[in-house]
Amino acid sequence: MKLSASVGASSAMLLVGTSTAVSATVADYPVFFGQALRYALAAAILFAVAGRRPQPRIRLTLRDVLLLIALAATGLAGFNLFLVQATRHAGPAMIGTVIGAVPLVLALVGPLMEHRRPAPRTVGAALVVALGAAVAAGLGSGSPTGLLLSLGALAGEVAFSLLAVPLLPKLGPLRVAAYPAALSVPMLLAAGLALDGTASLRVPTLSQGAAFVYLGAIVTAAAFFLWYDALRRLGADRAGLFAGLVPVGALLTTLVLGIGQAGPADITGALLVAAGVAAGLRQPRRDKAAPRHLRAGASELA
Repeated sequence: MKLSASVGASSAMLLVGTSTAVSATVADYPVFFGQALRYALAAAILFAVAGRRPQPRIRLTLRDVLLLIALAATGLAGFNLFLVQATRHAGPAMIGTVIGAVPLVLALVGPLMEHRRPAPRTVGAALVVALGAAVAAGLGSGSPTGLLLSLGALAGEVAFSLLAVPLLPKLGPLRVAAYPAALSVPMLLAAGLALDGTASLRVPTLSQGAAFVYLGAIVTAAAFFLWYDALRRLGADRAGLFAGLVPVGALLTTLVLGIGQAGPADITGALLVAAGVAAGLRQPRRDKAAPRHLRAGASELA
């Protein structure tokens, strides 16, 4: 049974949110080599699934290849590089607040890439979602360098969706998730060797290996596929609303694992995100006598 676009998008972002707690268990492991392991496993899983599913043979054009490389360099490797460097100059609160603006950026830029005006309802809802993410993260402090690096991470997170949009009609969500994951592995290995030296190359412990299996199989392979499938069906502006669920997923995982408590800011932020998503996805009222083709898109979200 095929998941609805809204269920797929929300599931993807909630799964991504769980990575915060799981990543804490591998905090002592070299970051870039760990991410390379994660994406290598995800790519292997996605290609294995693609090989078992009947799909038309596709010849990649130069434009396709360049878009895939750009997606891997910005949305995966670049995002991780900026995020790691930002943590050295800013607190988690500031970084979370800046990245929490993803829904707003997608609501504004996504429609412009498709040569249409941003929908006022979606932009307003994205503002509410971004506010909720900011409240949940807190308005922490940091240096100007930390702010710039956080903005770099934000750009990478936005590119992760926007660069995929022109690829999805031709390649489909499975291939669009698989190719950049594979392409990001040598990029992350190179970054790790350049910044951390050969010390970054070491075998993970059993518990670290289990964490990377979860991050690769669930947070990357499964969540990326669900996200790109929803992105293709909803569009960048409306799908972007669900990016605000990432801190909600992190909060729920923290509570389930018993490693933290929910404060007033966490609860308020989660409620604001939920309200913004609900408002953005609500269909505008149409005349019942309108032709069926004008109402066809509404069933996509059921």
